[in-house]
Amino acid sequence: MTRRNGTLVLAGVLILLSAGLLRSQGSGKVGLFDEHGDIGGVKIPGSAVYDATAQEYTIRASGANMWLGTDEFHFAWKKVTGDFILQAKAEFLGQGKNAHRKLGLMVRSSLDPSSAHVNVSRHGDGLTALQFRRTAGADTEEIRSEVTGPDMLQLERKGDTYTMSVARFGDLYVTSQLDTVRLGESVYVGLYVCSHEPDVSEAAVLHNVRLIRPARDNFQPYREYIGSHVELLDVSTGVRRIVHQVEDSIQAPNWTPDGKRLLMNRNGRMYSFDLATRQIGDIDTGTMTRNNNDHALSFDGKMLGLSGGSPSVVFTVPVGGGTPTQITPVGPSYLHGWSPDGKFLAFTGQRNNEFDIYLVPAAGGPEIRLTTTPGLDDGPEYTPDGRWIYFNSTRTGRMQVWRMRPDGREQEQLTTDNFNNWFPHVSPDGKSIVFITYGPEIAPDDHPWYKRVYLRMMPVGGGKPVVVAYVYGGQGSMNVNSWSPDSRSIAFVSNSGVF
Repeated sequence: MTRRNGTLVLAGVLILLSAGLLRSQGSGKVGLFDEHGDIGGVKIPGSAVYDATAQEYTIRASGANMWLGTDEFHFAWKKVTGDFILQAKAEFLGQGKNAHRKLGLMVRSSLDPSSAHVNVSRHGDGLTALQFRRTAGADTEEIRSEVTGPDMLQLERKGDTYTMSVARFGDLYVTSQLDTVRLGESVYVGLYVCSHEPDVSEAAVLHNVRLIRPARDNFQPYREYIGSHVELLDVSTGVRRIVHQVEDSIQAPNWTPDGKRLLMNRNGRMYSFDLATRQIGDIDTGTMTRNNNDHALSFDGKMLGLSGGSPSVVFTVPVGGGTPTQITPVGPSYLHGWSPDGKFLAFTGQRNNEFDIYLVPAAGGPEIRLTTTPGLDDGPEYTPDGRWIYFNSTRTGRMQVWRMRPDGREQEQLTTDNFNNWFPHVSPDGKSIVFITYGPEIAPDDHPWYKRVYLRMMPVGGGKPVVVAYVYGGQGSMNVNSWSPDSRSIAFVSNSGVF
């Protein structure tokens, strides 16, 4: 009888342990994460829901705290090995009961409540910190950020070094770094919420969630590629949607004037992507099968200008495909824009070891040199009214945004910061420009692949740039004008390897 009772008690313990294990290990795939579930002894079960249309996550959780030697929270996670970058645009839902409720990004050694971990923690009162537990069961420590109430969060791991980058949307990242926290090669990475009140459930919504595998250190550019995501960005809200993915390199989307398609380069060929059906198809460019990512649509949407070959020269072809017509007799020549009336093409040409801005008649004819100052001049594009050509130049040290009249007069610098700003693209309504920004650690005359970059926007006449996207990308992300016809959105390419 005693033995029978002992067996029954043991079975009950096993059942309880099994139930606890299932809860902590999750409740199924959610978005890009393998599982989600409550960690620790929460009183109110949490949840994680992914809206595939809006591409957003809503996480609801209770939990007493995530501090000292143990945690209680809800976690959506993916098990990964090696380096990663995790990004999100996050906000709480509702006023909340406790000022210390938390949302954030986390990496853990295990799903045990006392696991070693590192996390970016944004509290309900705005306090933001890089919080960490060095070993299982140890007290939690933190490095507080100077930024209060950020909605842009990023957690990066490189070896045993972890970097928190946070910002209020529109601002540049502010970073904090933590070295020598050893969580192991295989870790659990994801999103979390904790209410900081065991009897209360709180919720947060997270947009623009990207789990990125960066290019490895010995990556060979132009010989190897990592995957590409074609994205659409609302420039006023910063909300992004992925509309197409490939495991190699697709680059430089043009948005057609009718708003229905994107034109892009992949492996030297041009493709048309239907935004309604999400179908992609070839554009016949005849013998031009080694196109680079410097291509441009005419303002009326009828013609496509291309750059390609070795050395690169400029061609044109009907937008639906056809026999290409060579326009520039010599190279290197890299196309970037059409005049609004379709009569001229603006391109960057290397002549006598100097890169300058040139015009050439769209029907063919002699080149017209517009810039003569020493330094790299690149990326020329006309404004829709034809009054200006915007371009970028290293003539004052860093790569900066400039503009000039179509005859080369009145050349003026519009950005003056410590960054390297490339490829200014003018909106169809003529009010704004967007451009891609590299950090000061990048050489001014280089725009490499697979870097941490910003997409920034400013008024056409100059002013303070604001960040509209925080991107892992670079070369091919936004080389060409990718504004939507209504000037509300842009298309661009971000990058990630496969986990």
